[in-house]
Amino acid sequence: MKLLRKLAYPLSLLYGAVVFLRNKAYDWGWLASRGYEVPVLCIGNLSVGGSGKTPMVEWVLRELLPVRRVAVLSRGYKRKSRGFRLVLHGSTAEQAGDEPLQIARKFPGAIVAVDANRQRGIETLMAREKPELIILDDGFQHRKVRPFRAVLLTAYGELYPEEPYLPTGNLRDHRSQADRADLVVVTKCPVDLSQAERARIREKLGLRPGQQLAFASLGYGDPIGPDGKTADWWGFGEEPFTLVTGIARPEPLVGFLKGKGLSFEHFRYPDHHAFTPGDLRKLRGRGRLLTTEKDAVRLGGRVGNLWVLPVRHSFSPADREVMEGFLSQF
Repeated sequence: MKLLRKLAYPLSLLYGAVVFLRNKAYDWGWLASRGYEVPVLCIGNLSVGGSGKTPMVEWVLRELLPVRRVAVLSRGYKRKSRGFRLVLHGSTAEQAGDEPLQIARKFPGAIVAVDANRQRGIETLMAREKPELIILDDGFQHRKVRPFRAVLLTAYGELYPEEPYLPTGNLRDHRSQADRADLVVVTKCPVDLSQAERARIREKLGLRPGQQLAFASLGYGDPIGPDGKTADWWGFGEEPFTLVTGIARPEPLVGFLKGKGLSFEHFRYPDHHAFTPGDLRKLRGRGRLLTTEKDAVRLGGRVGNLWVLPVRHSFSPADREVMEGFLSQF
């Protein structure tokens, strides 16, 4: 795979040029974008998957839902439905996509909807639901919408200035588009990230004046069993289990579990994997299963003895202050 990516390097140069020109067409007004009376907060990245967009949407919801009527609009990646659709607790992943359904079930106070046409989705939400804020999930590339504020995520160890364009690397948008972000969050950082490393990353990102920067690490909760009760890691690790992931970057999770001295077998599937009957038969014969919240949306009720591992972004006191100051604009 690495050899194929290197051979595809000329294509990545062409891809970078194409996305650069597309963005210039919006910058120069050749293609139209639209702003809205209701504030739109865009949360996205420049790369393909793995930067923690869903945990960031959930973090914002935890902060704002008590005081704001908030809607989340997503494309609903890999859903089988079309057009605009509200996502309800009883929806399925096939109808809504796994991540929107995960959000809808965790945050019953939020309005969650899917629509590949983001302009139509925003207008429908405004007309029907009257939200005070709309979070545009994974919307950084949707230039037809001009957000009130934009948050750009980039993963530690895979910073966008260091990534090649598709298909050689994982960049799906031009690096210059980072200038459109009001806040850049470096996700998946080590908990003990030093001040020197923070300074190095800030210099590497080359932020424009006025852009804010925060650093986040992934925090994992205790595993939640089929009965909804949590178990401590000491007790959980006494019995063998199989880790099942269908996410873009499972390495931090694997490292977390190994750091606890746990022994397990890992069944790794592609991001947003649609589990087949053959997959399910294999998993049913594995005993205890541990998976992510996103994967549980697609696996729940289809396999037994399924344990779920909650994940969320965590911030140092200084970084939390940056995040809370940013959200105070809404």
